[in-house]
Amino acid sequence: MAIAIAIFFLVILAFAVAGRTVDSRDSADWKPSDGGFRHP
Repeated sequence: MAIAIAIFFLVILAFAVAGRTVDSRDSADWKPSDGGFRHP
């Protein structure tokens, strides 16, 4: 089981190093808003 977990994290690391991952955060938690509308 430990080997499977290690392989899983190594695959994630390899994809991250290769630039195949996407940052899904849209920063909506810190952008200022004016009545619910976001400023560009």
